[in-house]
Amino acid sequence: MKNYLSKKYFSGAAVVAAICMLTANTAKAQEFTVQGDIVSSYVWRGYYQGGGAAFQPTLGFGIGNFYIGAWGSTNFNGGKKELDLSASYTFGENGPTLSLTDYWWKGEAAPSDERNKYFNYNAHETNHFFEAGLSYTLPIERFPLSVAWYTMFAGADKRYDAEGEEKNNYSSYVELNYPFVVKSCNLNLTCGFLPYQTNTIYNLSNSGFAVTNIALKAMKDIKINDKFSLPVFVQGIWNPRYEDVYLVFGLTLRP
Repeated sequence: MKNYLSKKYFSGAAVVAAICMLTANTAKAQEFTVQGDIVSSYVWRGYYQGGGAAFQPTLGFGIGNFYIGAWGSTNFNGGKKELDLSASYTFGENGPTLSLTDYWWKGEAAPSDERNKYFNYNAHETNHFFEAGLSYTLPIERFPLSVAWYTMFAGADKRYDAEGEEKNNYSSYVELNYPFVVKSCNLNLTCGFLPYQTNTIYNLSNSGFAVTNIALKAMKDIKINDKFSLPVFVQGIWNPRYEDVYLVFGLTLRP
């Protein structure tokens, strides 16, 4: 009998739904997120994802401290496609945030390619990566540093041990972010690193600790008229581990 992850994650979805219903009675606000980013290139955690310019839509819903959303990326040249589902919950007014994400970025699947089909959750075949994250922002107004730890805990993030048995790799990524403002321009400084050796998702089979993402992002709203402004951003990214650099331009479209 095949070992499927779907039953496990349907149970997790039931827990998430229960949290949503419990918070519904006390939530002060409900908010939908509908927007799309157009970027000159797609760089994730310091790694270029290929495909050139891309359109990246977001659809989300927040109620109280709970948020659930979908994020996608499709390059304009075709062939590169990603769809990620996520849920998060923030404990208290300024507490830590726990998140769960289902990554899938295998692009268009051929009809005969069972492994690459989106709804293939077979534990030994799936191309989904399941990640848990915990983030926290320091409650200091003049020093709003945020710290986040993300770990793949199931799905395609696999390795083989000395006996040739397939094991979860538990690939992890840690990121520090510091937002600040200079002359009405919003800036964000990022430092991201791999805390220990990883073998699959970050393609560093012979590396232990590695800094992969040093970035500075500048964001500004360009006023078109009295009723409409266009948010744009530029981000400089340096991956010290690969000795590579990127400069990404993007704009955000929202209702």
